[in-house]
Amino acid sequence: MEVVTLSVLVTATAACVAAYMIWFYSMTARLRGPRVWPLVGCLPGHLDNAERLHDWISDNLCKTSGTYQTCLLALPFLARRQGLVTATCDPRNLEHILKTRFDNYCKGPAWQAIFHDLLGGGIFNSDGDAWLFQRKTAAPEFSTRTLRLAMSRWVSLSIHKGLLPILDTAVADGATVDLQDLLLRLTFDNICGLTFGQDPQTLDASLPDNHFARSFDRATEATLHRFLLPKLYWRLMKLFRLGKEGILSSSVSNVYSYLFTVINARKEELSSSSLHDDLLSRFQRNGAGYSDDFLQQVAVNFILAGRDTTSVALSWFFWAVATHPEVEHIIIHELYSVLAASRGDQDPKAAWFETPLDYEELDRLIYLKATLSETLRLYPSVPENTKYVVADDFLPDGTFVPAGSSITYSIYSVGRMESVWGQDCLEFRPERWISEDGRRFEPPADSFKFMAFNAGPRLCLGKDLAYLQMKSIAAAVLLRCRFELVPGHRVEQKISLTLFMKHGLRMYVRRRDPVVEGCQTGSSNTMEPRHCC
Repeated sequence: MEVVTLSVLVTATAACVAAYMIWFYSMTARLRGPRVWPLVGCLPGHLDNAERLHDWISDNLCKTSGTYQTCLLALPFLARRQGLVTATCDPRNLEHILKTRFDNYCKGPAWQAIFHDLLGGGIFNSDGDAWLFQRKTAAPEFSTRTLRLAMSRWVSLSIHKGLLPILDTAVADGATVDLQDLLLRLTFDNICGLTFGQDPQTLDASLPDNHFARSFDRATEATLHRFLLPKLYWRLMKLFRLGKEGILSSSVSNVYSYLFTVINARKEELSSSSLHDDLLSRFQRNGAGYSDDFLQQVAVNFILAGRDTTSVALSWFFWAVATHPEVEHIIIHELYSVLAASRGDQDPKAAWFETPLDYEELDRLIYLKATLSETLRLYPSVPENTKYVVADDFLPDGTFVPAGSSITYSIYSVGRMESVWGQDCLEFRPERWISEDGRRFEPPADSFKFMAFNAGPRLCLGKDLAYLQMKSIAAAVLLRCRFELVPGHRVEQKISLTLFMKHGLRMYVRRRDPVVEGCQTGSSNTMEPRHCC
């Protein structure tokens, strides 16, 4: 009897294994992309390439003409929908996802659950009517001249009171700086000033440990940790406030408590004065019915969006400029030419080099904007993004995406596709953004070929402000300093939602000699560098 039972068990097991393998091979035969293993799906590939995940995704997309599908777990009850991931960088597909069928591709329940504690129902964590209401509410504020001037004022304050003195000290001491850390502090101070009118002064000479900034960092890190864990696991950890979930809970509480105090103080100030031009004040003046919870979520969402993305972009920019001296030379020539034309053809040592550039001067820095855009093409601040598929659909390239699955669009990979940017797509060449006469900035006609600021209805509201901020910082710093990468320092990508440098950006700071490098450029605005240096 026992022999018969064992025989039946072995036969049943063999039948199940055979049935599974038949299903597995029929399922994987339809997939293109990284290898899918029985049961564990593409997880081995992810683990083997964890330190170069963005390049691994890009390599696979290049091999599959811009789109592939894979399974996170190769299980019959998951692989069809929840376990299926489509990855693409084809501009036709991107337009379809982000514009043509916008309503069919949303943040989705998994994404919203992960970010809910930190972002609530804010604009970057909402879909449908909730998102549309916030978008329509915020959009007019970002188009005002007042907000642009406010951004210029906060950026100038952080540069001249915080960043430049620290760099001057590094020059005098022959010390190195972690430029990524300094830029992260600078953009944090900027965005806090612009959002709720207070400077946390994290860029003070002593580089203080600010309680609000520390809580915000910890909350962000703990939130991203959820992507690495099964939903059930982190929900149990949250229930008992254990590990990262305990840190997240206390950090979010500190962040919102601080903002509650700021909002109440601003309400009292606005009752007697309307001089404040920060975002919270403008929201409070223009919508008396907004709750404190709504205003807190507005603040947190815009701080998260405006801080990391800009500092990361600038870090890669300064690294690229330091490693491409011919690009740096053209930028410096352009800066001196614009200043000479607007302020008079004076000695480059003159005092006007210490005065912040105004909006019109920044607007004329065509090559600088091209260099920033080329940086973002190759090193986008948000390298990948994921959408939830609401209903069955076909992408323009014929790929079928079932409802309940997810689709990842790789912004990082778009800039590395020969079919999109040509055979020199891996070269750092700002000239590709300049018109033939050298006098106009010319982005690609197809906006879905350059996705650093997203595209479609969710195009970044702060795109113009971000360029203004980055150009202001880059111009002010490069006029006074040049950077040299510390020998042996490894510049590597940190695998995160934002493209941080894993080990920071350790640089030597050198004083720029305007006489040697300026060469009395005169008022010419040509993009060609002079050879007198």
